[in-house]
Amino acid sequence: MSAPIRVLLVDDQALVRAGFRIILESEPGIVVVGEAADGAAAIRQASLLQPDVICMDVQMPGMDGLTATRAIVADPASRAAVLVLTTFDREDYLFAALQHGASGFLLKNSSPEDLVAAVQVLARGDALLSPEITRRVISRFASGALSGPADAVPTPDVLRPEPPAVRALTDREREVFELIALGLANAEIAARLYLGEATVKTHVSKVLQKLDLRDRIQAVVYAYEHGIVVPGSAQQR
Repeated sequence: MSAPIRVLLVDDQALVRAGFRIILESEPGIVVVGEAADGAAAIRQASLLQPDVICMDVQMPGMDGLTATRAIVADPASRAAVLVLTTFDREDYLFAALQHGASGFLLKNSSPEDLVAAVQVLARGDALLSPEITRRVISRFASGALSGPADAVPTPDVLRPEPPAVRALTDREREVFELIALGLANAEIAARLYLGEATVKTHVSKVLQKLDLRDRIQAVVYAYEHGIVVPGSAQQR
């Protein structure tokens, strides 16, 4: 029998933490090992408890969830995957958290089943970024409407040139990469390119390997930073 998934809950509202605890601990194989009410406490608890997954709020008094995520992911001793719980009105935080290593994003109005599934996905070492969230962020980024921290989002005039690694992708891999960057899931990519899902999965793995990226989330960020996603592309697809 595998060890239970260890979860740390981070939110400044005690009622929210209590609700998440009830939802998660009702699922066999998940245990909530601790709670924190701000980013600084989250960093301490992450180091002490070594959770597998951290459910991280963003807007909290004191240290926010973005700063805490950056510190936790940067800690070589940490094994935790960070699941950011977000709302659409703060896409600036969402994109910045992407850049600083969060492994997944979930809307706060998601269902209990979605929360459980997200924790399980991250615990397996996968990344979770729903196509709905990806497309919304792409649209905002392409329009130049993001307004986060100055160092969080590259503006169009400072995008780096397309790196050699991208040029080394095959034509099919480049197509798959662009569709990943636009938030399409494997099934959607398969339908768009008339391929089997297993074939798409293989292409995705090769793209991540060739670009030295950890997961699909890093692929989205990479695409933004290097101009693979351009203004209007999110609407044209």
